[in-house]
Amino acid sequence: MYKVNFPLDQSIETAVERRQAAEAARKARIFNTRLRVMGLDLDALHKQTQEKTHRERMERERDKAFDRMRLEHDEALLRQDIEERKVREALHAALAQYWRIQQCAEDSHDADLKCGLRGAFEINVPEAELGPASMQIFQGEDIGVAQRRREQMKQTERNLLAQIVQKERRCMENKHREILQEKELLQQDLLWRHKLDAEQEDKKAVRVALDHYNQALAVEQAERLKESHRREERENLAEKWNTLTSAMMTEGWDAAVKQLQEGKPAATDRWRGMSPDQLSAIHKEREAQCVERQRWHDLEKKRDAAWNSRLVEESREAQQEEKRTSELRRAKRIQDHQFNMQLAKEQQAHQEYLDKEVYTNKPTQDFFSQFNTTSR
Repeated sequence: MYKVNFPLDQSIETAVERRQAAEAARKARIFNTRLRVMGLDLDALHKQTQEKTHRERMERERDKAFDRMRLEHDEALLRQDIEERKVREALHAALAQYWRIQQCAEDSHDADLKCGLRGAFEINVPEAELGPASMQIFQGEDIGVAQRRREQMKQTERNLLAQIVQKERRCMENKHREILQEKELLQQDLLWRHKLDAEQEDKKAVRVALDHYNQALAVEQAERLKESHRREERENLAEKWNTLTSAMMTEGWDAAVKQLQEGKPAATDRWRGMSPDQLSAIHKEREAQCVERQRWHDLEKKRDAAWNSRLVEESREAQQEEKRTSELRRAKRIQDHQFNMQLAKEQQAHQEYLDKEVYTNKPTQDFFSQFNTTSR
């Protein structure tokens, strides 16, 4: 049997080395007391801050570049528009110059027909004397065209003047008609206004008369109500007086005695009183009860005074007892304070003994190096 050495997988070793390097970097970062902050990764935060600052600066530069490009584009468009306008104006000016110089009416082929070449010379020979070989006047030509045009222009001017006069006359008639219509409308408005004012006055008079009538009715109704109230008050007052002076309310003893003497039973619905002797006995009994109540009231006042004096004495004794109790409590607190001070001195002496005599061996570096050996 031969031993075969298979090649190791390099990826596993690479992964192990990578993990070991990451663990070493993590331990260096976590256990570095000078750069470590509890719960924060300063390097990562600093990197994020730099990235954010760089991103914001790039955005501002991009916005500035975009604004500059847009401004340049707008200025280019404006310059192009101005240049195109100037080119068009130059072309129009050149074209107008060409028309004025190169295309005059006198240089056209039909200038002799439009203006007539006969203006250069005057034909004084009558038309009847001109022969066929003269070649001056042809059939269809008009010799008096200028005169006729002048007459036509004069006739046109006369027609225009007539139209203007007729138009002005129509305008004046329309204005006059409008003025008349306005006057008629004003007169109608005045008539309607007078009629409306008259109707308003009539309505106002009717309202005033109706108000007076209503006021008179209201005064009459108020007087009737007052008279009715006075009559009702008189009747009620008479009824109350009769009721108060009746035998039922007066409860007269004489009427009951007279009825008893006649052999009739006393009417309980008209008499509930007592005889004068009975009333005097009741008054005497009431006076005796008042005297007895006053005597009991005096006895109660004396008893209350004795009780109050006793309460005052008991309160004085209670205050003295409370004063003695407070003094005892103060002495107890002083004693407890002294005892606590003694205990504190003994505890301090014991702690000094431990610090100076017992805990004299200081831990070496090996004691502290056994902690925090891994980052997990």
